[in-house]
Amino acid sequence: MRYAYFLLFFIVVVGVSIFGFRGSIHTKPPLEVFPDMDRQAKYHPQGQSPFFADGRASRPTPAGTVAFGRTSIEANADYLKGDSAYYAGKAADGSFVKGFPEQVTIDARLMERGHQRYEIYCAPCHGATGDGNGITKQYGMGATPTFHDARLRDMAEGEIFNTITHGKGNMLSYADKVETSDRWAIIAYVRALQRAHNGTVADVPPSHKSELGIQ
Repeated sequence: MRYAYFLLFFIVVVGVSIFGFRGSIHTKPPLEVFPDMDRQAKYHPQGQSPFFADGRASRPTPAGTVAFGRTSIEANADYLKGDSAYYAGKAADGSFVKGFPEQVTIDARLMERGHQRYEIYCAPCHGATGDGNGITKQYGMGATPTFHDARLRDMAEGEIFNTITHGKGNMLSYADKVETSDRWAIIAYVRALQRAHNGTVADVPPSHKSELGIQ
């Protein structure tokens, strides 16, 4: 039995010797079993380098360099996402945009795209008609709002865009799933759902009333 104690004592001493003093001040470098690339031969930003004549590690940008993905040096608002109305749903003063940015053309193609994206990403929670009765409600998610509530009907389009981008409450961000153009398409489709839900016969153009049996 005493040999077991000696063995245990030996293991403890060896363990402390190897791991217990790792990182403490010593005249020799500590033993590193897994250095994990803690120290690398590299230059730090704005650092010095005796290799170059000017002594700088950071090198000047070569003449003619252009932004990644560009074939000319012309300004690219899409690449820089400089249009806050389109890419953030906000005006220059930080307020949410009302209506749609000039890049968005409301047509049948956009509505079809919005319908498709809505069915994939929104309908499971918000329901096919936007009433908040999606399939997730059957599994206990009861806080999904209806788009037909007055608060959401009056909400600026830019704020809806911001919610899709960053999420809100139980809703997570969809920025990594829904592209910018598709977010606006979804918003256009949501507006169509709201108008259809609250529409009346008076909203039907005269040329289409006969299709509904209305004189």
